[in-house]
Amino acid sequence: MSRSEDRRIGATDQSPQVPQTSRSARRRPPKLAVGKFASCDGCQLTLLNCEDDLLAIADAVQIADFKEASRAVLKGPYDLSLVEGSITTAADADRIQQIRSASKTLVTIGACATAGGIQALRNARDVKEFVSLVYATPEYIDTLALSTAIGDHVHVDFELRGCPIDAGQLREVIRAFLQGRRPQTPASSVCLECKRAGTVCVTVAHGTPCLGPVTHAGCGALCPAYARGCYGCFGPMESPNTASMTSWLAANGVSDRDIARVFATFNADAPAFRKEAARHG
Repeated sequence: MSRSEDRRIGATDQSPQVPQTSRSARRRPPKLAVGKFASCDGCQLTLLNCEDDLLAIADAVQIADFKEASRAVLKGPYDLSLVEGSITTAADADRIQQIRSASKTLVTIGACATAGGIQALRNARDVKEFVSLVYATPEYIDTLALSTAIGDHVHVDFELRGCPIDAGQLREVIRAFLQGRRPQTPASSVCLECKRAGTVCVTVAHGTPCLGPVTHAGCGALCPAYARGCYGCFGPMESPNTASMTSWLAANGVSDRDIARVFATFNADAPAFRKEAARHG
């Protein structure tokens, strides 16, 4: 199934607010599971790094399966599953089907789960060649030719972007789930975040290449706040004008090779970025 914009998750700085429930309802809190595929675990750590908010989360849900935090595992079905990582092996492809069938709501977290991750750079090359060069016994390696997003294999209810994800967005997802509503889903670019924060445009002021105009909001425009150009870790915004973006880059002396590299990073397999990288690669 193709990934669509209506699964994007909006940013918020509010802390989780657990809705008041009756005593009978609290005896059976919703089950939360956190799954991992090919990834660095950074998005799962974002949940652990919520610190004091973890108390409110743990009070509102039953953490049934979260191997990053505990060896204890409760059987499904799960009311909410957060899934990190891309699909890179046949076993992964089978396991994500099992997770989907055991989950009422499935949310992908991070660039790997939503766009194949940085490991999707291999999609444009011969994986067999990589394996033969890296491993002494390549016949032991069982891997797919492509690194693909979760949404390419199963239905995804929401996509939470970023490398890593934003803690505020994650809290919003959990809060929205508990309140029975859709999370906020702004479709704006990083440029709007710069405007709201009063950050001087690094491109206008200094001529610094910046992917802010085509990158999905959610990071709080962190890099431009330190006079650095955005490098697109939250993936493409809704309907990004990447052709205009690359025209500006080319007009300011950025080579085709470097333009291709700009788009081939954390979200290399996001359709808009993949297409633009291939056009200049």
